[in-house]
Amino acid sequence: MGFAEVRRRLPIVASLPRAGTRWAKPLAPGQRPTPKLAVWEFTLACDQKCRACGPRAGRARSNELTTEEALRLVDDLAELGVGEVDLIGGEAYLRSDVLLVIRAIRMAGMKAAIVTGGLNLTRAKADAMVEAGLQQVSVSIDGMEANHDALRGTPGGWQRAFAALANAKAAGATITGNTQINAINRHDLRELGDRLAAAGIRSWQMFLTIAHGNAADDASLLLQPYDLLEVFADLEVVIADANARRIKIWPGNNLGYFGPLEHDLRRAQNTDTHYRGCQAGLTGIGIEADGTIKSCPSLGGPSNTGGSWREHGLRKLWELTAPMRYVEQRTVDDLWGYCRECYYASTCMAGCTATSEPLLGRPGNNPYCHHRALEMDAMGVRERIEQVAAAGSGPFDHGLFRVIREHVDPELRRAGPVQIDEPRTSREVDPVGPGRDIDLATLEDAR
Repeated sequence: MGFAEVRRRLPIVASLPRAGTRWAKPLAPGQRPTPKLAVWEFTLACDQKCRACGPRAGRARSNELTTEEALRLVDDLAELGVGEVDLIGGEAYLRSDVLLVIRAIRMAGMKAAIVTGGLNLTRAKADAMVEAGLQQVSVSIDGMEANHDALRGTPGGWQRAFAALANAKAAGATITGNTQINAINRHDLRELGDRLAAAGIRSWQMFLTIAHGNAADDASLLLQPYDLLEVFADLEVVIADANARRIKIWPGNNLGYFGPLEHDLRRAQNTDTHYRGCQAGLTGIGIEADGTIKSCPSLGGPSNTGGSWREHGLRKLWELTAPMRYVEQRTVDDLWGYCRECYYASTCMAGCTATSEPLLGRPGNNPYCHHRALEMDAMGVRERIEQVAAAGSGPFDHGLFRVIREHVDPELRRAGPVQIDEPRTSREVDPVGPGRDIDLATLEDAR
């Protein structure tokens, strides 16, 4: 049976807009949307040693923004129209000026939130941050106690993470949870949901562990694409439990894609009834601790980095540099492998760039898709990944993997793979990458 003959599940309306075009006010030709969310790596210093950490946090970057610079960047974010700033790390509370920056974010009229491992988020710290204006605290909890502590490299860390939720709630912040799903903790989700509900969370974000940074050094952490069949069977129960408790499920950008749970998975996103494609450089913006501006907080490297805020300011980088506009300018012709043939190609656009690029060297082909796993299973095949190149040692560095399609039946599998998608590393990037002298005046004239 060919791909075109496979039964379609979840037909979509042909007139639905592509990612980047669904704004309340129509955009003029060449006009950029306004990022609603800024995710700011406030420092790369961290008090944990997470096995799946993408930026390989631990020590501060060598040239992190000063307090004065951070306060000026807050002003620029407000001027650009950002509505919410999420401070992440590393661990944001390790910087002594975090209260000043939180207060500046609120005084500028933006929502202030923090995403934390919670290891040392004491009641005193929580009280001080809430008093400064912090509104939401999201604590990262990656499974039940044994698995969380093993993944985070901190004995006792699970209990301290739940203590952090309690401290933040007592201080008056809205509390939420976030969880990576990987091969270690995949069976913990329902029990973890019970614990998080008891802690009083308002929402729960879940996403798949990405093959970059520390996780690229230990491929045993990564789910196999065919594992999604069982993971989503568990998620169906988790979602039902959360709905019954009025806890919103917020799927990360690499979780879902047009399977039978799509509508339930995205119910909390109000107007979104299904995935609408990668939003890197559209609805959100990423900031590294040294002021590097990028399209996605989960990606690094020249193909995703607009340049230095210190040198060029925020608005010009957002509006003019190619890495920030990559998603809105690509077409289905940039897709490859199964994603190019998929019925949902023009809407999904191969899902999350932060998942597919670290895996296969370039975006456009994403095996971590529920719909795709179901379609493969209907044809009696499955997909698995196999690492072929190691990652570098820097933040967000990734190796390379191939995707092997093979029979589900072990006897048929002995005949060898049905198909292999080898990694592709060529991707056109902005010729004025982060390590070069960007002539933005020239770019502005060209526009």
